[in-house]
Amino acid sequence: MALRVAVVGVRGIGTKHANCYKQDELADLVAVCDIVKDRADTVARDLQVKAYYRLNDMLANEPQLDIVDVSTGGNENGSWHFEPAMEALEAGKHVLVEKPISNDVSEARQMVAKAREKDVYLGCNLNHYFTPPAEKAMEYVNSGRVGELVYCLHKMGFAGGEATYPGPGGAKQKGFPYFHVKAFLSHPFSVMRHFCGDVTHVQAFLTQPGFRRSAGDVMLSVNGIHLQFQNGCVGYLLSQRGDATFGLGGWWSMEVGGTRGTFCIENCIEKLTFWPAPGSEGAAQPEKLGLGKAPPPEITESGISDFGQTFPRRLHAFLEDVTRQVPRDQLRASGRDALAALEYTWAAMQSYEQGGILVRPHPLPPLRGDPAAKE
Repeated sequence: MALRVAVVGVRGIGTKHANCYKQDELADLVAVCDIVKDRADTVARDLQVKAYYRLNDMLANEPQLDIVDVSTGGNENGSWHFEPAMEALEAGKHVLVEKPISNDVSEARQMVAKAREKDVYLGCNLNHYFTPPAEKAMEYVNSGRVGELVYCLHKMGFAGGEATYPGPGGAKQKGFPYFHVKAFLSHPFSVMRHFCGDVTHVQAFLTQPGFRRSAGDVMLSVNGIHLQFQNGCVGYLLSQRGDATFGLGGWWSMEVGGTRGTFCIENCIEKLTFWPAPGSEGAAQPEKLGLGKAPPPEITESGISDFGQTFPRRLHAFLEDVTRQVPRDQLRASGRDALAALEYTWAAMQSYEQGGILVRPHPLPPLRGDPAAKE
């Protein structure tokens, strides 16, 4: 039976989510909710579902709801997530929240704790690794073809420069120096952690170009962040918000290197390249390579150029996990995973504020396992 779903907040991203659920065979979209009546009515009419204007009314009138998707926004793209998510969790509903899980790490910790208390699923729209290239890359990792992880390099940022700068932005970002850090870094941090595991140390250098300073813009839009992973792998994240245009790899690229091979994902959903290390399976023998030469790569083109396809893929994965009733600690892109990304974000801000010191992120809640899960 399809899961009964309602979407809270249908401006932009929420409408995209609602359309994804409407087209997914695992979902039965029954309602949308938005405090702006005209907005809720328009989306409800287009999708032929019930419109609500207060979450408590929707929960009272739709007792059979399985999932509440919280796609509200707010300051730094996250200040309106906490209250509706907590209300839905308290009502015993599974919740999928837009990223960042919150713009306040203490709120995110409470959300994760509430989901565990109520024994429901809490997921987050960390959609950047629900792609064919990421899935193929994880096959390389799990099969041992990458070997022991050595490094992870991630670049993410919109193409731009001083000629395309639109100004300090609207009310939800103007005057917020950490807008880009909080609203954006959940994605790269979550992808790096997906492949390389938990982070133990963070060192950050945050800045902005002169054209932002001249406009009175306080956003720290260029971020260079060093990471140490628990498994010994080292990482570097370079993020920017339309201040420059990345070259190789496009607007989104991640390269992970190991003792047996290296892979690089380009433009998130488009392309994967794998270079087997000399002497490893499928690679040229070392004596056949000149100094500084690399073995020929394996290239996989996804055939997808539309980044928007990451949304239905990620939401479908959440529906799959809830339908299958996977153990709570095996939920993909869980609230705990989103909290991890936010803890690293907070560590980066702390490092910056103290002159680039090395910071240990706040510990994550332990994985306790699901006593109802099959062995």
